[in-house]
Amino acid sequence: MAADPELRPRRVFVSDLHLDNVGDERFARFVECLELESPWADELFILGDLFEAWIGDDDDSALANRVCAALKAASRNAGLQVMPGNRDFLYGDQFAERTGARLLPDPFRTEDNLVLAHGDALCTDDAAYQDMRKLFRSPAWQAEMLAKPLVERRVLANGLRTASQAGNAAKSAAIMDANPEAAKQLLEDSNGRILIHGHTHRPAIHCHAEGRRYVLGDWARCGWLLRQTGQRFRMECFALNRPYRSPITGRRIPLH
Repeated sequence: MAADPELRPRRVFVSDLHLDNVGDERFARFVECLELESPWADELFILGDLFEAWIGDDDDSALANRVCAALKAASRNAGLQVMPGNRDFLYGDQFAERTGARLLPDPFRTEDNLVLAHGDALCTDDAAYQDMRKLFRSPAWQAEMLAKPLVERRVLANGLRTASQAGNAAKSAAIMDANPEAAKQLLEDSNGRILIHGHTHRPAIHCHAEGRRYVLGDWARCGWLLRQTGQRFRMECFALNRPYRSPITGRRIPLH
């Protein structure tokens, strides 16, 4: 029997997992989520900051190897789309090959007019961050960074993360949020009616005159995803301290 066209497309969107340890709950839930959702979904979208830091496609750490293997397995079932974030903007062709992912520009518009972004470019009130973002996304800076030995890049990444945390602690919460006018402008410029992004760690659904904006949550207190079935969207959160259960299939990965 042919699938009901009203139930297509089937998509899952996540962002801001900030994976940094194969031994923690976030990593376990991520792998389980991929295993259970990829057979159901037509497409899986990761909209930035999958990793706490991605230091280059030659990363040979246990985390990089195991995440890439999990993504590769998922890509055999569903179309895998990955967008760089502000923590993992050094993805390249080798990462795409290791994972089976298609790398997306930021922003990106789907064929059915969804506008996807990581979300950091929308934080226009934080002028200092936008200047830093421009530097880090420049080809010259990235080429210089990737030319350094892997060990040196790890040290630099840790230093940048520490400096970022210290800088954010001194900023107001409002200045680090997405600017509504910037979101409105992105929808207008992209001719879209639905905008999906992460980065701010403030999961919410915002209704604007120009369209609807879904803000994905970070995987900290719980895991977050946005599920699209046909033209319907649903925000879902789930516990990180127990195995992931798909609300669609009811299936659950057992504890080993």
